[in-house]
Amino acid sequence: MSEYQVTNPATGEVEATYPTATEQDVQQAIEKAESAYQDWRQTSFEERSKILHKVADIYDERQDELADIIAKEMGKPIAQGKGELGLVAQIFRYYADNAEEQLAPDKIDVDNGSALVEKFPVGVLFGIMPWNYPHYQVARFFAPNAMAGNTIILKHAPQCPQTAEVIAQMLTDAGLPEGVYNNIYATNEQAATIIHDKRVQGVSLTGSERAGAAVAKEAGSALKKVVLELGGSDPFIVAEDADIEQAVKNAITGRFGNTGQACNAAKRMIIVESVYDKFVKGFTDTVQSMSLSDPLDNQTFIGPLSSKAAATNLQNQLDNAVKAGATVLVEGGIVKDKPGAWFAPAVLADVDESMDVYREELFGPVAVMYRAKDIEHAIKIANDVPFGLGASIQTQDANLAADIAEKLEVGMVTINAPSGTEANTPFGGVKRSGFGRELGNLGITEFLNYKLIRDMS
Repeated sequence: MSEYQVTNPATGEVEATYPTATEQDVQQAIEKAESAYQDWRQTSFEERSKILHKVADIYDERQDELADIIAKEMGKPIAQGKGELGLVAQIFRYYADNAEEQLAPDKIDVDNGSALVEKFPVGVLFGIMPWNYPHYQVARFFAPNAMAGNTIILKHAPQCPQTAEVIAQMLTDAGLPEGVYNNIYATNEQAATIIHDKRVQGVSLTGSERAGAAVAKEAGSALKKVVLELGGSDPFIVAEDADIEQAVKNAITGRFGNTGQACNAAKRMIIVESVYDKFVKGFTDTVQSMSLSDPLDNQTFIGPLSSKAAATNLQNQLDNAVKAGATVLVEGGIVKDKPGAWFAPAVLADVDESMDVYREELFGPVAVMYRAKDIEHAIKIANDVPFGLGASIQTQDANLAADIAEKLEVGMVTINAPSGTEANTPFGGVKRSGFGRELGNLGITEFLNYKLIRDMS
């Protein structure tokens, strides 16, 4: 059976299968990417920009169809799928409009002569992308690197083969030359082969810690540049002066958007003691009022998880937390009387350092409440995990927000809103959340050759 297949998580039914790549397919993809690079690197910014603008237009035109495919592949509620696709169009337009300026040479003041740092593409890049944002993840890797003159080989998640196929076709329809983007249904073993091929100059992965460690090991042994965007257990800090009603709304959106399957979701609610009870009541009351619904319904907020395997793994984490002494504020878990991968939202409290769940990422609709003595204690709890992706701060005191943000060991901080992402702001983290940045002005800088031109005459 193919490794790549569409299994509808709402029904559990296999709707399509795709054959994995042959060894010949792998070599052809590399050859096409290398051959295309020789021409693509010479194309003008104007020509590349026209193509990326056309891609954005196609995304706008096909939004309903593409959101439907996402829902059937990984269960994302269709309204949220449309939101993802709108962001994708923004990413393509952002780099189409800004790449030339971002890649302009940097002048260096020197005592005699002149010095420039010019920016050049490095060649063929290999991207390994996840299923949770199947268009957005590809766009934020492909758009800046294509504008920089690099070419791409892309291994998408095995459960999103139809999306992978559609993305490749849309790029072709927009006029992208053959070989600049190469979709390949590769196995993990074939991925290692691609990383080690001398024609491939770098690799970017968005995925789990386990996958990141494996890819980093391969890339390191091959002396290849690697960018990793891995897991997160983002803190959501509620200060004493926070607007509690708005903080609850932000927390619900931040925790349960995409059914909780986001690396930068608000997974740990850390609330100052004086407002803990009020916040927790508002949060739990809201969770208890939510219902699981058909992801194809425009009104749905929470759909199924991406797969039965994901649901089983999250259930095991939930069960282990309860066995270790965590308090259940809202019961949730696998919905046994429905086919597919349905998982009711759950809320936990009284989690401490002795429990595995204290340091784990919960990738799904499970929220954990932490009671902090004061803001300094909240910051300590926030930093006391292996991850450092993002964080959210709820306070009406701008100075306090700035002080907390400075002390958090993360790559991104959002104030008085749930964590999110934008085309023009960098995305990435520290610690075991990975390294490197995507999007914004930093997203185009990861895979470049910075060449010093020093004129001493």
